Amino acid sequence: MGSVEDTTTTEEQNKQQTNETTPLAFDISDYTVIREGEAEILMHKKNEVFYNKAQVNNRDMSIAVLRTFISKRKEEQEALLSKRMNKASKIPENHVSNGSSNGECETSKEIPKGEPCSPGDEPEKPIEGKVQGKINPPRVLEALSASGLRALRYAREIEGIGQVVALDNDKASVEACRRNIKFNGSLASAKVESNLADARVYMLTHPKEFDVVDLDPYGSPSVFLDSAVQSIADGGLLMCTATDMAVLCGSNGEVCYSKYGSYPLRGKYCHEMALRIVLACIESHANRYKRYIVPVLSVQMDFYLRVFVRVYTSASAMKNTPLKLSYVYQCVGCDSFHLQPIGRTVSKNTSVRYLPGFGPVVPQECSDCGKKYNMGGPIWSDPIHDQDWVASMLADVKATKHRYPAFSRISAVLTTISEELPDVPLFLSLHNLCGTLKCTSPSAVIFRSAVINAGYRISGTHVNPLGLKSDAPMNVIWDIMRCWVKNHPVKEQSPDQSGSVILAKEPVLQANFARAVASLSKAQAKKVARFLPNPERHWGPKLRAGRTITSKHVSILGEDAVNEAINNYEQETEDPQVKRQKTEGPASIS
Repeated sequence: MGSVEDTTTTEEQNKQQTNETTPLAFDISDYTVIREGEAEILMHKKNEVFYNKAQVNNRDMSIAVLRTFISKRKEEQEALLSKRMNKASKIPENHVSNGSSNGECETSKEIPKGEPCSPGDEPEKPIEGKVQGKINPPRVLEALSASGLRALRYAREIEGIGQVVALDNDKASVEACRRNIKFNGSLASAKVESNLADARVYMLTHPKEFDVVDLDPYGSPSVFLDSAVQSIADGGLLMCTATDMAVLCGSNGEVCYSKYGSYPLRGKYCHEMALRIVLACIESHANRYKRYIVPVLSVQMDFYLRVFVRVYTSASAMKNTPLKLSYVYQCVGCDSFHLQPIGRTVSKNTSVRYLPGFGPVVPQECSDCGKKYNMGGPIWSDPIHDQDWVASMLADVKATKHRYPAFSRISAVLTTISEELPDVPLFLSLHNLCGTLKCTSPSAVIFRSAVINAGYRISGTHVNPLGLKSDAPMNVIWDIMRCWVKNHPVKEQSPDQSGSVILAKEPVLQANFARAVASLSKAQAKKVARFLPNPERHWGPKLRAGRTITSKHVSILGEDAVNEAINNYEQETEDPQVKRQKTEGPASIS
């Protein structure tokens, strides 16, 4: 088997041969060649087709998940066939002949009526043939392809990938995608196809045809989810991005409810809550078709969130959905929050009854500070990661780091996720707790130690470097803070403030601040980087394709990029030919 360098060299030769034999029907001087991973795309100087350099983290993470999906899919298939083979090898007694004189077949497989069986039939052979056969490579649908960079990277960088279908309903984007497919040589041309179509209609007319569906819209994915969950094959993978973080994090709660069916709360945990709102929304769409989801990875980074879920079909398993969803009660005066499960089960002998959840879990007023509660949700309260998948992805990324342009960032995110408590929804902010009490903040190590010494678990979160996940109830958290304030007194506050009400109560738990062994995670102990700064300025969202770049976009694009775009526009408007084209019809302005 050749090395990666040999494979890359061969692909480059194929691309060069294709480019030599097929003349490019455009002026290369009008384009900028952008290379990411093993793919190259041609970007026009105008803002005709959307491209964002910051999404390299998104694309690298998706490639890591896809590689793990292909590996896990193969393992699951082999395990299933092995199970069938073992089952077939155990011949039940009622299928074994009492003697050879009666002429009955000694086989465990069922023979259709009217078909004679030959004495030499062996039931294991068909099963063995299936074990030896290979499963079909996964078909991938990139529903919103734009320049096609993501589809090209999937085709060129992921071993064992099948056909990649790239869709877009914008003619300029489809033309750019087809141009980039041709520019990337024979391998890309053989695996990637670009179609002009509405993604929603296309997915509805191709039910259960794709093993992987990738949704990466500019904004909310909500309008695509219903058709997406129908187009995925059983056990397939849905990869979904949402960039409307302001809506998901509570700036416009009514808009979030109309799009996702959940009401957000503006707490420090709002970005994780956004992840759980999107997961609950996908589950809701899947349930309408007797399907359900299993999250394998949920990430919030940069200016967006990205979830990776597997979709299965089972009417009985779908009944467990209410057990995975909860409402959130957030105190308006302090940081106390509580979860209210939607459903519960009652088991009797072998039967299981599904019933509404008990409630309310909180009184009308907060038991810690006496203020009212805001209620949000429903959100996904089950685990949002599969730690086995995360470990596999992290091992693969570290082993092939030269293949990931954003290796440092995605390895840091995966490392932090691998240390999260999987069964604890949402998190606390130590700084917010201290802000409520108006006290100096203990170090994270001291606070972690106090929680661990009290008999509870605690971890960090990939969403916020100051966030702390813990299964300790809120009364224990506040007792720890009361003990801390006793050793570090605060100034007297107004008696009606939340902090004064909390500190007026004596702690039931006497906190032990002695340093615990597990107060530092393995990554922290080894001083592994977990939260990295942006690699360059203006690392964030970009303008939608086709919009005019003006001076008001300096904060998004940077001064140099804005000045260059304005100069290009002024040069074009001075050209008489451009003016003549404008009088004949509308032209696209970058």
